[in-house]
Amino acid sequence: MTVHLVGAGPGDPDLLTRRGAALLERAEHVVYDRPSMDAILELAPWARRHCVGKHGSTPAAAQHDIDDLLIALGRTGVCVVRLKAGDPCVVSRGGEEALALAAAGIDVELVPGVSAAVAAPAAAGIPVMVRQQARTVTVVAANDDPEYPGEVNWDALTRLGGTVVLLTGRAALRRITAALLAAGMAPGTPVAAISAASQPQQRTVRGTLAAPPDARLPPPLTVVIGDVARCDVTQHVATRPEGSRAHP
Repeated sequence: MTVHLVGAGPGDPDLLTRRGAALLERAEHVVYDRPSMDAILELAPWARRHCVGKHGSTPAAAQHDIDDLLIALGRTGVCVVRLKAGDPCVVSRGGEEALALAAAGIDVELVPGVSAAVAAPAAAGIPVMVRQQARTVTVVAANDDPEYPGEVNWDALTRLGGTVVLLTGRAALRRITAALLAAGMAPGTPVAAISAASQPQQRTVRGTLAAPPDARLPPPLTVVIGDVARCDVTQHVATRPEGSRAHP
């Protein structure tokens, strides 16, 4: 009895790992979050699909209901894939689901994926670490989920420096930039917001900490804060091969 928690990457099927693709090809059940995963779900043509995220006017399933579904499917003994955007354990509830499955006696395989924390900046031509500009990268779950253990220490983050990447922080961007300014981060610090990374509708909007990009961009939104956010190497890279799906 095994449930495979597979990282789907940022959305472009070309960025899915070979292990993830192989599991989808033989999956009998796929539990996924977003209708935007349809291109990746094509790799599982025989699987029964269970969408547990928000779909149009249909609200997302409660986490305990998702856990119960995964446990029930895991006990059937067939190949079950839990498809998670990005990496299943980076700003994701994949870790909670893995713990719930393990507590129920179900074996779990964690299949890493390319997290949006690095994939979205790369798609926008932003290297998150340039030796002369950043020695650290801090990934922040930026939403206001009360289950996180307390508020982020923005003072400490400002003192640390380096690159800051915000995930799931679309609604909180203005509050976070204000908190960083209050903590002493320079008003002119570059900020880049990447919408729908690796998808045909990808868009990048740039600004500064004092004048941040408008967060009213289509989700998912990844925000990069720091000196590297002024980079844009997309004008100086080789063209992707014909048939490739990502559109910088």
